[in-house]
Amino acid sequence: MSTRVPDGEFADRLAAVRDRLTETDADAGVWFGATSIEYLTGFDHVRTERPVVLAVTADRVALTVPRLEVERVADNPRIDAVYDYFDYPGGDPVETAVGMLDELGVERVAADAEGPPGVMGYEGPDFTEFVGVETQSWVDRMRWAKSDAEVDLVRGSARWANLGHRYLADRAEVGAHPATVSQRASLEASRAMLDALGDRYVARTRGDGPVTAGFISGEQTALPHGHTANRRLEAGDVLITGATANVDGYYAELERTMFVGDPSEEQEHYFAVMLEAQSVAIDALGPGASISAVDDAVRSYFEEQGVADLARHHVGHNIGLGAHEPPYLDRGWDDHCAAVDDREDRDREMEPGHVYTIEPGIYTEDAGYRHSDTVAVTEDGTETLTYFPRDLEGNVIR
Repeated sequence: MSTRVPDGEFADRLAAVRDRLTETDADAGVWFGATSIEYLTGFDHVRTERPVVLAVTADRVALTVPRLEVERVADNPRIDAVYDYFDYPGGDPVETAVGMLDELGVERVAADAEGPPGVMGYEGPDFTEFVGVETQSWVDRMRWAKSDAEVDLVRGSARWANLGHRYLADRAEVGAHPATVSQRASLEASRAMLDALGDRYVARTRGDGPVTAGFISGEQTALPHGHTANRRLEAGDVLITGATANVDGYYAELERTMFVGDPSEEQEHYFAVMLEAQSVAIDALGPGASISAVDDAVRSYFEEQGVADLARHHVGHNIGLGAHEPPYLDRGWDDHCAAVDDREDRDREMEPGHVYTIEPGIYTEDAGYRHSDTVAVTEDGTETLTYFPRDLEGNVIR
């Protein structure tokens, strides 16, 4: 199982954006987004108030970085030239990047934004003050469908997420604190991953481990984005868990609804409805399937069961380098595509390489019920990448 993006992937990605560049009047493609820069070059960085700017021309790849990133990017074989400024605001990052474009002979760019994002206090200026800019979302669209190598990285994340989740389930018990159970499971799974991979593990974290596992409990589960309560587990608690692992920047998502002790009849009922809704969603996936129809199918099922008022969100989203990526399994997806000028009919359908989280949920006043599995669309169907038990018996903690 692969643990890093193959070098050939970056060559293919750069070739693809260069093809798009020939269709425009621009001399270079420019990216400010950290994920897009990583996707095209393999250079990952923590986005702060210090902008990083990537430029791709027909024959050159150049990058502007703050001084503190120079050593990290110097050996990247995909970047031909590195320009740096000392810091922000004194280092004039945009002016440095404009100078980079001047040296490349660039007068007009196709960029993913008009300037660096306003992150951590960055206040401009935009590129439009110095050079002609037309905006594009080439990389965002390219990331919808993953290559076989990318899917394999997500598959690896699912494998280690499953281990983290197993440790989580094994350590959860009456009297345990959710925070310490989560920390222990994450530590043990990270240690196992690092020991197993050895030097094949690609260092992508700063201090924390590559595997993360945790849960929310009790009344917090009634909130789709609830917090870890400062309360020890009690018999009768509902848990909504989550586990993932960082495999060269790629992620899977695994979530389960679990019970501390035998669930009540009401809890069993809502669990069964949620589980069937997830099955309905998974069955609706496949190459050529309508993206919006998946959410429609689940909504129809919830209405049949009389629980549509308990739904709080759509069925799921694409996943890969980002925790949430388009397309979104949302009944409004067709309308969204119609409102965006450059969306084609195919943007409304699933393709091989799409990787989705399938996580329909229902939320009562007392608790929430949601599984999430990561499912890849293949040439002839689907592959469910996460594999922790979904059934009720497999999710009862005794």
